[in-house]
Amino acid sequence: MRCTVFGTGYLGATHAACMAELGHDVIGVDIDPGKVAKLSDGVVPFYEPGLESVLRRNLDAGRLRFTTSYAEAAAHADVHFLGVGTPQKKGEYAADLKYVHAVVDTLAPLLERPSVIIGKSTVPVGTATALGARARALTSTDVEVAWNPEFLREGFAVKDTLHPDRLVLGVDRARAGADRVEELVREIYAELTAAEVPFLLTDLATAELVKVSANAFLATKISFINAVSEVCEATGADVTMLADALGYDARIGRRFLNAGLGFGGGCLPKDIRAFMARSGELGANHAVAFLREVDNINMRRRTKVVDMATRACGGSLLGANVAVLGAAFKPESDDVRDSPALNVAGMIQLHGAVVTVYDPKALENSRRVFPTLNYATSVAEACERADVVLVLTEWDEFTALRPGDLERVVRARSIIDGRNCLDRATWRDAGWVYAGLGTP
Repeated sequence: MRCTVFGTGYLGATHAACMAELGHDVIGVDIDPGKVAKLSDGVVPFYEPGLESVLRRNLDAGRLRFTTSYAEAAAHADVHFLGVGTPQKKGEYAADLKYVHAVVDTLAPLLERPSVIIGKSTVPVGTATALGARARALTSTDVEVAWNPEFLREGFAVKDTLHPDRLVLGVDRARAGADRVEELVREIYAELTAAEVPFLLTDLATAELVKVSANAFLATKISFINAVSEVCEATGADVTMLADALGYDARIGRRFLNAGLGFGGGCLPKDIRAFMARSGELGANHAVAFLREVDNINMRRRTKVVDMATRACGGSLLGANVAVLGAAFKPESDDVRDSPALNVAGMIQLHGAVVTVYDPKALENSRRVFPTLNYATSVAEACERADVVLVLTEWDEFTALRPGDLERVVRARSIIDGRNCLDRATWRDAGWVYAGLGTP
């Protein structure tokens, strides 16, 4: 089938390449000529394992190309995926839908045949219905709007697109074209459903709520174990062993029960805030009031690590040399949006420390956000003459570290494990002062 994908960020570029991998004829569309040029040359403008090989394979096969032309996209296909960003509004909790509106406002007048716009972006509930009315007011042809939310994890985006846990499609059941939309989407994902990936057909509102509800649940689970870790610190209990014990309960599970610095990135923080904002608009703000505390617990973890670094440096960070290992919000990503690691590094610097950051993939993005920090090209360089070392992103390169790797370069044998990803016994036995979150 022919289809287009609007937006070439993490979601859009991955979806375009993976739809081509499924055999479809795909055009990716973006208003940024630089992104289009890079992708057309087979270069992914961000780090995502495995994506570049899928991109190049399908460019070479002629199933995938990129353009800035909406007219070319409108003429190419009758199925248009919407994968642009929905960031948090400045000074508000609500999602900013200007990029979503811009795509519809530009595309709809160019449509000359009955078409389907399939949303992938995470949007407030009610957006799809409003977009349908908006699109139909701008064109003389029949336009259907459906919602097919994404569930991508950065670092696993290709796998999550080609081997998803489930496919969700929301349609406007009040419209005669709902059955045609379902048929089209089932055809697009025929290879996945043949592999027995569950396909759930819902109304528009349910489809919009699935993604944000999933993120709210995951954020709550993370903040729960981090809240418990505060109790563990007050009592001498071990949050890691406690989480292991909880995880054996099939109703709870072990995933996302890792106490540490908390969550960040471009999805969970802004999605739970947008959920609160939209619930308030609907008069249901009391139903998700707990998410405010989920957010508060998460942000409190960052100041907690700054306090731990202050104690490690004798009560003051002024003039201290601090090594920060990790800048991306999670491993296998170069994304520093709302990164706890980079936020902590910035706060420590504001307290007067000299902060040197190393990350295997996120240095370039980090420099753009925090140009005043020092950046190193290796662990050893970052830790040179450090008074304390902070491990804030659990890259394999960091979890594999041993005391002997750093002893010759640091000034003081002190390490703060912000992700509880190191073997504390190994470090303590080697004479290091080890501090973790929620551990004795």
